[in-house]
Amino acid sequence: MQPTLTIAIRAARAAGRILLRYLDRVDQLPIQSKSQNDFVSEVDRAAEDAIIHELRSKYPDHAILAEESGSQGRSDLQWVIDPLDGTTNYLHGFPQFSISIALRHRGRLECGLVYDPLREEMFTAERGGGAQLNDRRIRVANRSGLEGALIGTGFPYRDQRQLDTYLAMFRTLIMNTAGLRRPGSAALDLAYVACGRTDGFWELGLREWDMAAGALLITEGGGTVTDLAGSDRHFQTGNIVGGNLKLHRALLLALQPHLSASIPA
Repeated sequence: MQPTLTIAIRAARAAGRILLRYLDRVDQLPIQSKSQNDFVSEVDRAAEDAIIHELRSKYPDHAILAEESGSQGRSDLQWVIDPLDGTTNYLHGFPQFSISIALRHRGRLECGLVYDPLREEMFTAERGGGAQLNDRRIRVANRSGLEGALIGTGFPYRDQRQLDTYLAMFRTLIMNTAGLRRPGSAALDLAYVACGRTDGFWELGLREWDMAAGALLITEGGGTVTDLAGSDRHFQTGNIVGGNLKLHRALLLALQPHLSASIPA
């Protein structure tokens, strides 16, 4: 295991302890609204501070891109951090949230993790080294088409101008699959694709910290991740589709007819 991933795991566990400590008293937390349906609490900030402290203690010169504190520093090596993916779930006591940490070198993902502190599940990946769940090798499911597939997704809550397009996509897929699931933590949703719990995933309007680690988990688990056009610009467009090669292709064929000029692929 790379030293960088070891430190990231230590940072994620430190943040996880903070999330669990406050979970039973979330109703007492001060909450701010960053934008419509996008919330932040002091727990998000405390978890992010704990992660950055751990990373800085070992790698003080690395740059950081974090959800709450933004971009910090300039370096070829950059940590991409979501200290609490699924904040709305967390604030309601809904048990589906995670911590996402990834490291990229000149834009290329090198290692990453998604940590579910409630279930003590640590999903990790290293470029060229495969993906693991609690040190057990994982792979994407081998389903070859939409029939019988279980697909994860997330509603476009940040930009509701995309809602009509999304609902048309939702309708197409719900009619052609075994079912759709929207648990509310994109990072964890992507990790579930990587380990075969779901067959595929798509979402519109994500941010880099939502999907950096999860995208690496899928590719190192033998899957494919692109934007809706099938290109590698998902970090630029915010739109992501993931699954094994055949299932991914089937998802693109189902989703692309619903694209319009107002929705970048």
